[in-house]
Amino acid sequence: MHLNEAVLCATAPSASGSGPGTLALNDIQTGTTLASWKQTSAAAHCTATVQSRNGQGGFMLAAQQDKSIMNVYNFQKDQLALKIVLPERLSAIAVDPKGKYCAGATAQGRIFLWEIASGIMFNSWDAHYRQINVLRFTQDAAALLAGSEDSGVSVWSTPRLVDETLQNELPTPYCSFTDHTLPVTDIVCGVGPFPSCRILTASVDHTVKLWDPASKTLLTTFYFPQPITCISWDPTERLFFAASADGSIHQVNLFRQREDKYSRAAMEAVGGAGVSDVIRINDIDPKDAKKRLIAVGEPVTAMTISLSGSMLLAGTTSGLIHIYDIASHQQLRTLSSHKGMAITYLSTMLRPPDLIGHVSLSLSAGTAGDARENIPVRPVAPFQRIRDAKAREAHEVSLMLPQHSTPPGTFFSYSREELIKDHAFFVQPSAAGPEAAGVSLQTRVSELEGEVSRLREQLSKAKGINDVMWETVVQRIVAEGKEKGQEKGRDNGVAGGQDADAQTESGRRRKRNRT
Repeated sequence: MHLNEAVLCATAPSASGSGPGTLALNDIQTGTTLASWKQTSAAAHCTATVQSRNGQGGFMLAAQQDKSIMNVYNFQKDQLALKIVLPERLSAIAVDPKGKYCAGATAQGRIFLWEIASGIMFNSWDAHYRQINVLRFTQDAAALLAGSEDSGVSVWSTPRLVDETLQNELPTPYCSFTDHTLPVTDIVCGVGPFPSCRILTASVDHTVKLWDPASKTLLTTFYFPQPITCISWDPTERLFFAASADGSIHQVNLFRQREDKYSRAAMEAVGGAGVSDVIRINDIDPKDAKKRLIAVGEPVTAMTISLSGSMLLAGTTSGLIHIYDIASHQQLRTLSSHKGMAITYLSTMLRPPDLIGHVSLSLSAGTAGDARENIPVRPVAPFQRIRDAKAREAHEVSLMLPQHSTPPGTFFSYSREELIKDHAFFVQPSAAGPEAAGVSLQTRVSELEGEVSRLREQLSKAKGINDVMWETVVQRIVAEGKEKGQEKGRDNGVAGGQDADAQTESGRRRKRNRT
């Protein structure tokens, strides 16, 4: 069983082309088209995808660029699943990673927030003075970011937007980033929970700025020779790519190599000095900047990085998707099945298990139809066009619990009867009845009596050992005392004899002196 990576792209009619666009899923290795969904024409930042996971099928949302309609597609059918009539024509949409909320922005700077499963409009407010170009949710869906034509980036707290107690109050942003001087074109959120993550924003003012939401400050500004249309960030946040309308893609490393005081090579982070920290891409080292430049030759409209982080995908206005190796910048292949249309959206994913016309990735045998029937599609309800307090109070959402397979084996066996018995004994001993309580008490008494008898036996053994040790020690001390007394008596006898001899000799000497 192999997990194949695929690339999902959205196309729209180019300036010279005609006809509606499509949504297509292509194999990233061979370029073959796995599935396509027609009758859609979404502009840039107007397509969102929720992948199939946890036993539930995913879906795709596409806001039409010429009418106030949103098309809903799923991976199990190649036809339109639902057509949602919107309150206004949307200029950008975003869906949180779990597929719970959908945010839509308008050309007048207004933002709508819906719950996808119920269609309830939780909030609607004026966020900017001019058109909003891009919307992004953070990885944990705790914040919603909006970039506008008025050169501002606003950050909104999602829990406050859906809080029922704050529905009658005007939403206030968590913070606003206002250092850009021209319209904002793209936003990328880094990994990590909000506000610990970092944020990249691109603008027509030739800059890409790195922000820290925790301190609400600007970390670094990267200045490019051309206006930036779209950016893509490496999953490990080592580097990012910035594309411009002239067909050039710049690779910007967020680390650099330097020599320490011992002349050893070391790596250090780039930037972080604040507002005054401006890094000009071509002024640092022209040779290295040229090595990190990818020349596509035509305007780049969308970019993404593969799941493995080894390939860069760039979509152009002519409908070509170029795939480059990030390490060597070598062009690996070009997907030309959408030539003549403009690429407006690119995203990489594992091939969905419920994809139409393909077998399931599960180990169970069956046809593709059986696989699609076993995987239900996530519910998508028509979105409300106005806020309705009664609908929020009723608030009924149909949810499907993910499928969980039974593990083949467990570490221990714990039956239901044993669980009930233990619960009755430890939590509610009276619930087992007086007879059961008496039996358990008698058993406990017998266990305690047995323990007391064992302790008595051990005590008697300990006393016996103690008596033996005491007798041995006493006998040894008494014997040593007797031996010492005998030796002392012998020494005293010898000393007494020597004194008597000395006295006799002295007496004799006195008698001699007298005579």
